[in-house]
Amino acid sequence: MSAVAHSPLLKLHPDDNIAIARNAVGENQECELSETESVTTREDIDLGHKVAIKQINKGEAVRKFGQVIGFATCDIQPGYWIHSHNLAAGELSLDYAYSTDVPAPPEPITGRTFMGYRRPNGKAGTRNYLAIVSTVNCSATASKYIARELAQTSLKDFPNIDGIIPLVHKGGCAMQYDGEDHHQLMRTLGGFAKHPNIGAYVILGLGCETGQGAFLSDSEGLVQLPNLKEPPANAPLVLNIQDMGGIAKTVKQVSALLKEYLPQVNDVTRVPIPVSELILGTECGGSDGNSGVTANPALGIASDLLVAHGATSILGETSEIYGGEHLLTRRAITPEIGKKLIERIRWWEEYTGKFGVVIDNNPSPGNKRGGLTTIYEKSLGAIAKGGSTALREVYRFAEPVTEKGFVIMDTPGYDPASVTGMVAGGANVVAFTTGRGSCFGCKPVPSIKISTNTPMFERMEEDMDLDAGRILHGTSVEQVGQEIFELIIEVASGKKTKSEAQGIGDEEFCPWSIGPVL
Repeated sequence: MSAVAHSPLLKLHPDDNIAIARNAVGENQECELSETESVTTREDIDLGHKVAIKQINKGEAVRKFGQVIGFATCDIQPGYWIHSHNLAAGELSLDYAYSTDVPAPPEPITGRTFMGYRRPNGKAGTRNYLAIVSTVNCSATASKYIARELAQTSLKDFPNIDGIIPLVHKGGCAMQYDGEDHHQLMRTLGGFAKHPNIGAYVILGLGCETGQGAFLSDSEGLVQLPNLKEPPANAPLVLNIQDMGGIAKTVKQVSALLKEYLPQVNDVTRVPIPVSELILGTECGGSDGNSGVTANPALGIASDLLVAHGATSILGETSEIYGGEHLLTRRAITPEIGKKLIERIRWWEEYTGKFGVVIDNNPSPGNKRGGLTTIYEKSLGAIAKGGSTALREVYRFAEPVTEKGFVIMDTPGYDPASVTGMVAGGANVVAFTTGRGSCFGCKPVPSIKISTNTPMFERMEEDMDLDAGRILHGTSVEQVGQEIFELIIEVASGKKTKSEAQGIGDEEFCPWSIGPVL
């Protein structure tokens, strides 16, 4: 193996004027970048952080992945650390070039299946939960009490039920009736109620809230227990605490009602289902400087493989596409679809501007400790999760995803809200990359954790499902991507993820509220 392969620094693209650290690098260490190029570090460089490999003058673009990630705020000599003290985002001038580089469709792959639940309405589930859909925060406590009551007394006799999930949140009232925020919440709650991973559900409200259960059922076309073969006669769809006489009476009555559903919810068998019916939600959280080098590109390979099998892969986090959107508009199958993405980008600029916020405020303190400096750098790494196939559609938050192939959903960068939107849209598996160490779980959908670096994987192995950090030390991106794809099939077929094994996922349901609290 060459000295370059063993070098502690990695140059990602011929046009780059920086390299990243595969591991911590000491001061005054000579590092080969290619057979003809090397640099000597002039200070300590942490794992995932950037180092100048040539002279970069003040105001000059700094390039990673061959793309601009910001501009030098002072002269930077070769070998010196590049981060927030000498790099700022600045203004980009992007050419969207709509639909000018649409990839050819991948060679179709047929015949692969996973073992899932075929629901009566034809949809494919990967898990089997019972849910209490809380319309408002005022019914959240009752929903949790009901779930606790059922979990403690009833589930042991029903091994095919993965659990009882109270879908509780902090909203549901103090919003404009029939307004955009109201409809987005209804869309989110309705998406979970109709999700094929929910065997049965009940809607629980207080009774006087803006987000009425009747409005939810009517606006979202909710039908009586669609995943039960023989729904009980006269089973109520919407229940309100005020009508039932308070918390204690509600817990007693709703618990008794849901116990009647358990035998039928349990009466399911996994059957072979084409991989084409998987909908993957992709997320990155607790990112670091290696996210765009290891785990995200490997997940992009898995995304491409799913698309080749006829399945769907969703890229979310619009605020973490910002600065890299020009690479996606080129892949849009029509200019109109590309323009839908830019319309969402412009919405985010206006939305954040109302509050005096700039989108480049996005990299968190943990992201920055891991080596990420600007939103452009973070976005260029984040969009790698979407692979390389054509962009076929752009969806609003929690809209039902019906298109096959690679799609985008407009979600915030905040992980719980982003994943909530994708699951409401129909994602039945989530793949979540992390560099700092996110322990995110996501009932009722399994969440696969993929680490971007090996030290974190070894430190948090009880929470991580797969180590993509091996890519930094010689394992190919393609090999790890294939491993992720195979793990997605295994998890969809019932293999528990690390977060599921620990019971994580009850607190992560997080509908995105965009309007004022009135």
